[in-house]
Amino acid sequence: MTDSKYFTTTKKGEIFELKAELNSDKKEKKKEAVKKVIASMTVGKDVSALFPDVVNCMQTDNLELKKLVYLYLMNYAKSQPDMAIMAVNTFVKDCEDPNPLIRALAVRTMGCIRVDKITEYLCEPLRKCLKDEDPYVRKTAAVCVAKLHDINAQLVEDQGFLDTLKDLISDSNPMVVANAVAALSEIAESHPSSNLLDLNPQSINKLLTALNECTEWGQIFILDCLANYTPKDDREAQSICERVTPRLSHANSAVVLSAVKVLMKFMEMLSKDLDYYGTLLKKLAPPLVTLLSAEPELQYVALRNINLIVQKRPEILKHEMKVFFVKYNDPIYVKLEKLDIMIRLASQANIAQVLAELKEYATEVDVDFVRKAVRAIGRCAIKVEQSAERCVSTLLDLIQTKVNYVVQEAIVVIKDIFRKYPNKYESVIATLCENLDSLDEPEARAAMIWIVGEYAERIDNADELLESFLEGFHDESTQVQLQLLTAIVKLFLKKPTETQELVQQVLSLATQDSDNPDLRDRGYIYWRLLSTDPVAAKEVVLAEKPLISEETDLIEPTLLDELICYIGTLASVYHKPPSAFVEGGRGVVHKSLPPRTASSESTESPETAPPGAPSGEQPDVIPAQGDLLGDLLNLDLGPPVSGPPLATSSVQMGAVDLLGGGLDSLIGGPNFVTPPAAAVPANLGAPMGSGLSDLFDLTSGVGTLSGSYVAPKTVGSISMDLQLTNKALQVMTDFAIQFNRNSFGLAPAAPLQVHAPLSPNQTVEISLPLSTVGSVMKMEPLNNLQVAVKNNIDVFYFSTLYPLHVLFVEDGKMDRQTFLATWKDIPNENETQFQIRDCPLNAEAASSRLQSSNIFTVAKRNVEGQDMLYQSLKLTNGIWVLAELRIQPGNPSFTLSLKCRAPEVSQHVYQAYETILKN
Repeated sequence: MTDSKYFTTTKKGEIFELKAELNSDKKEKKKEAVKKVIASMTVGKDVSALFPDVVNCMQTDNLELKKLVYLYLMNYAKSQPDMAIMAVNTFVKDCEDPNPLIRALAVRTMGCIRVDKITEYLCEPLRKCLKDEDPYVRKTAAVCVAKLHDINAQLVEDQGFLDTLKDLISDSNPMVVANAVAALSEIAESHPSSNLLDLNPQSINKLLTALNECTEWGQIFILDCLANYTPKDDREAQSICERVTPRLSHANSAVVLSAVKVLMKFMEMLSKDLDYYGTLLKKLAPPLVTLLSAEPELQYVALRNINLIVQKRPEILKHEMKVFFVKYNDPIYVKLEKLDIMIRLASQANIAQVLAELKEYATEVDVDFVRKAVRAIGRCAIKVEQSAERCVSTLLDLIQTKVNYVVQEAIVVIKDIFRKYPNKYESVIATLCENLDSLDEPEARAAMIWIVGEYAERIDNADELLESFLEGFHDESTQVQLQLLTAIVKLFLKKPTETQELVQQVLSLATQDSDNPDLRDRGYIYWRLLSTDPVAAKEVVLAEKPLISEETDLIEPTLLDELICYIGTLASVYHKPPSAFVEGGRGVVHKSLPPRTASSESTESPETAPPGAPSGEQPDVIPAQGDLLGDLLNLDLGPPVSGPPLATSSVQMGAVDLLGGGLDSLIGGPNFVTPPAAAVPANLGAPMGSGLSDLFDLTSGVGTLSGSYVAPKTVGSISMDLQLTNKALQVMTDFAIQFNRNSFGLAPAAPLQVHAPLSPNQTVEISLPLSTVGSVMKMEPLNNLQVAVKNNIDVFYFSTLYPLHVLFVEDGKMDRQTFLATWKDIPNENETQFQIRDCPLNAEAASSRLQSSNIFTVAKRNVEGQDMLYQSLKLTNGIWVLAELRIQPGNPSFTLSLKCRAPEVSQHVYQAYETILKN
C-alpha cells in the first residue's frame, strides 16, 4: 500500500492520538506515527508540540525511522532550539555508528540544523567524519563544512575545518574531491577576498584525474573550479584543454557547457598558429550542435550561450548555419534566438541560403517573428556588401505583398541600407512613397520622413508629402515630430523658394505650440541657424553622414569577455554580469579572460592605450571659457586671465562646491541657503603644489546634506540665501548670477544685488528671489542646481542640491472624489513605500506641520487603532503627488506610501516629509 493514506486524515484531537502512538512500545506503531507526523508537517499543519516525543524515537536501529525523525528535526529545530539540544547526544552517537549510511545521515542533518546554540557541539563529530574511512561519509562531511560556514564562519575557521577541506582535494576518492571543491568554491564565493582555492599545477592535476571518475554534478563542480584557474603559460593551457575535451561528448548538457567554458577561456592563451588550436575549434562545434536537439527550454539556454560564443569566435560554427534554420514547431523564443545567430554567422559564402530562408520566414503567421525576419534581411544587407542588391530586391518583393506590418518593417530597414550605401539604391524611393498612407507605426513613419527629407531633391512632390504629415503634427509621437522638423528644414535648404511657408509653419509648431523640451530646443536651434547664417545651416544640416556600422547590437568586448567566463550560468542567459541581477551581501567577483601569451597575436579587443599614456583625462573642475556650460550660461566672459591653470584636481564638477564650504549649509525650507561663495580670482598665482584647497575655502570637503530646517519667510515665495566672501586680494564689483537649465525651471527672478564693492575678506549676505519659469532639463539627481556667479575678476561655478518642498504650491489640495479616482488611476508599480523613523508627533501635529509646508490632508480615518492620513501636494510644474501616511499612536515610526505619475520624484518627496516632520 502507498503512503498516500497518511495524508487523508483530518481528525480532531489528532495530536493527542499521535502522542500516544509515538510513545508506544511497538516499533511498527511508532514508525506509522512518525509517518503521520511527517505527513501533517508536509501539508502545513503545526506538529511542533510533538517535538520531545519524536526526538525520543531517534534511539533506533531502523534506518527508515531515523531518516523520518531527522527530517522532522531539520524542520522544527529553528523554532524549538532548546529542545533540539536534546538531540545532540544522539548525533554524536550516530557519528560513531558502524553503518556508514547512518554516520553520513547524522552529519548531513547536523549541517541542516541552523541553530547557533547547537553548532559548537557538532564540531567534534564533524571533525571525525571528515577523516572517516568511508568516502561516502567524507563527501557528506565536506558539504557540511560549507553549511556550517554559512551559519558561523568564525567557528569554522577557528576549528581548522578549512584546512581539512583543502586536504580533501588530494583525496583518493573522486566524489570526495568533487564535494571538497564544491564546498570551497561556495565558501570562496561568499568571501571573495579569501584565497581559499589556492590552485597550483599539482592540485589541478589531481582535479583532472578525479574528473574522469566522478558523477556528472561532481564534474561540473570541478570544471567550474578549473575555469577560475589561470595557467602559467600556453603549454599548461593546452595540456588542460586536452584533458577536458573528452567532457564535450557527455550526455549532460551542463557538463558540456562547463567544458566549453573552460576551453573558451584557455583558448585565449593559445596561439592561432598552433595545429591544436584548429583541432580544438573543430571539436567545439559538434557538442554545441547536439545541444540543439534537446527540448525547447534547453535549446534556448544553449542558443543564448552560442550567441556569446559566436560573438567571441564566429569561426567555431561558421560551417553549421543549417542547424540554426527555424523549424515550424519551434517556440517563438527559440525562433527569435536562432534568427539572431543566423545573422551573426551570415557571410558571403552562405548568404544565398540565408536570404532564401529569411524570405520564407517573412510569410509566416507569427507577427513578431515576421518583423524580426524582415529586419534580419536588412541586417544581412548591411553586413555582407555583396548581398545588398539581392536583399533590397527581396525587401521590394515583400513590400509588394502589401501586408501592413511587413511594409513598415521593410521601410525601417531600407532607411538603414540607404545610410550604409548612399547613392546606390535610391531608385526604390518611388515604390516606398506609394505606401505612405499605410504607415501607422511611429518608427516606420519616422523612417519614411527621413527618406523624403534626405532625398528631397529627387522627389518632385516632397513638399506635399511632408505637408501631409504636418496636418496631424501634435498627434504624432516625439520621434516622428523630431524627424519631420529636420526633414522640412532639409527640404527648405534644398528648395528654399518653394518651401518658405512650410518651414515657418513647422518651426512655429515646434517652438510655440509644443510642450516637449527636445522638440522646442531643436526648433530654436534650426530657427537661429537659418536666421543668422544659412550657409552654416547648410553645412550642419546637410553634412555628410558617417556610414552605419555592420553590427550595432554586439555586446561590448570587456562585458563579452566577462560573460564568456560565466557560460552555463544564468549570466549567460540574461547576457548580464551577475552583479546586475544578484542581490544581497555576497560579493560578486568580476571575472575576465586570461591575457594572451607573448607567442600569440594581440587580442581582438579595442586598442589599448600605449604604455605611459594617461588612463583617462582628468575632468576639468572649472569649465573652460569656450566650453558648453559657459555658452549655456551665456555670460559675458572676458578674455582669458593669465596665471596657473586651476583645474589640476580630479574632483568632479559639482561634487565639491568651488565657491565655498561644501554643501554644509543646505537647508530644508523654501529659503534654501547655498554655501558661502569664496570668490577667488583666477590669477592669484598660488604655487602649483598647494592644490585647490589653498585657493578655495574648501574647509568641509565634499558636500553632504546637513543643516537645519528654516521655516519660509514668506509663504509662496522661493528665495536663495547666498553668503559671498571675497578671498581675493582686490575689490570685487559687477556681480551677476545665472542658473543652468534644471529639472524644475528654477531661475533668478531679479538681478544679484551686491550694493557696495566687496573688499578683500569682507562677507555679504544676499537673498535672491527665484522663479520657476526658466528652461527645463532633467538633472541627475533631480534636485541638482548648477550656478554661475560672475564679477569683475572671473566666473565661478558651483552646484547645490535644493530640498523639494520649496516647490510645493499653495493650491495642492485635492477634493476627496478626485483623490480617490486619481489614486486608482495611477498604476500600482508607481507606488513607493518608505519608513520615517524617530518621529514623536501624533497625527494632528503631523498634519498641521505638513500643511504649513503645503502638504494638505484630504481625509483622515482610523483603522484598527492606526491613524491614516490621505494627503496631496502639487509641484510648481503641475505634477501631483498623493500620499498615505500611517501613524500608530505611541510608535515613533511612520509608514509613508507615495503614488505619482512621475515616480522619480517620490524619493525626494519622502526626504521632504522627513525634513519637515523631524525638524
